[in-house]
Amino acid sequence: MARMKDFYKETVAPALFKKFGYKSVMQTPKIDKIVVNVGCGEAKENAKIIENVMAELGTITGQKPVACRSKKSVANFKLREGQIIGVKVTLRGEIMYEFLDRLFNVALPRVRDFRGINPNSFDGRGNYSFGLKEQLIFPEIEYDKIDAVRGMDINFITTAKTDEEARELLSLMGAPFEKQ
Repeated sequence: MARMKDFYKETVAPALFKKFGYKSVMQTPKIDKIVVNVGCGEAKENAKIIENVMAELGTITGQKPVACRSKKSVANFKLREGQIIGVKVTLRGEIMYEFLDRLFNVALPRVRDFRGINPNSFDGRGNYSFGLKEQLIFPEIEYDKIDAVRGMDINFITTAKTDEEARELLSLMGAPFEKQ
């Protein structure tokens, strides 16, 4: 919500500015966008699956998802070019901060035997990605109404130049990284 954005401005940005010694406040890294995607290859046999996945992802993120189509035909996977094979949502602004708050403070603690998210899943340019095995950890999803348990990938795209800056940014925002 707005409080997460205010938290960034009042607490996170000054801490990053002080730690990394930037010359301008505009150099402090921030989260640019969050992309949540669900790949569902079984949708090529049943189009109803895509509708269910879109409804669930829309409920979780609070934003309408977009269908992803295949770019090439692959005979081994019985896949044709242009076929819908997944769903994604790109979150920015207030909705992004609200999702981030719910993910770190509500959903991830509901994972069984949760010890934290992997701190090594950075891409070398300050972006972080991880996957979830089931959508049931979000309180908006009702167990009785789902047709199948599906996982999803969550990608944090930041303006950080290095992984160290991005790790510090996400830690200050409340990311529950695994202790090493």
